[in-house]
Amino acid sequence: MSTKDPIKLKAEVRAKIGSRYAKRSRESGKLPGVVYGHKRDPVAIDLQSVEAIRHFASGEKVFLLDFPGTKNQDEGQMVLLKALQFDYLGTNIVHADFARVDAKERVRTKVHVELKGDAKGLKSAGAILIHPVNEVEIECRVLDIPDVLIVDVTDLGLDEQITVGQVKLPLADMKMITDVHAIVAQIVEQKEVVTAEATTVEGAAAVAPEVIGEKERAEKAAAKEPAKPGAKAAAPAAKK
Repeated sequence: MSTKDPIKLKAEVRAKIGSRYAKRSRESGKLPGVVYGHKRDPVAIDLQSVEAIRHFASGEKVFLLDFPGTKNQDEGQMVLLKALQFDYLGTNIVHADFARVDAKERVRTKVHVELKGDAKGLKSAGAILIHPVNEVEIECRVLDIPDVLIVDVTDLGLDEQITVGQVKLPLADMKMITDVHAIVAQIVEQKEVVTAEATTVEGAAAVAPEVIGEKERAEKAAAKEPAKPGAKAAAPAAKK
């Protein structure tokens, strides 16, 4: 696995911080963010939204900050994308967090897991492939962070699974942080759930479900109902 040079990400310092000013940045086509770490003060920045989101979508995580036309202590600083914040619908990116890093520094980051191949177990009737874990956390050097981890499922059979511990990392000095027992891919048989209809025993009356409060309402209504003509009054209870 060969390392690649980080992508330059154009940025500008945002002098005023707070949700109101971040909103103004988004309205002007920019993506607000923050840079922190290495025992230096956090810096609020604005990115070119379309450019930044395009890089994020392609899986890029390591960047060199570029502040065109200005002098800034973070000019040329290598940063690692740590978190993306989305709007309330979970569709649009509204903020990005970056951590300052060095080229040889070891970091922890999440990497997407992609399944490859036609699993043999899917040839069975009703078999489906599930992908519970689609990203894992690893530890490695900054410039060695892979864009994606490929998992071959060609030989995966029915009722078989591939766990995180079976995912091969590109370099020997990389370390898996995610639980090795977590399931990355599994083939199971999809079974139809049949709901049995309620039946009654022959000769037995069906019992209707009790309506809460129905009994009490019926008793009160009977007590208020006037006696019908010709009906005999109930005999008083005998005194003991």
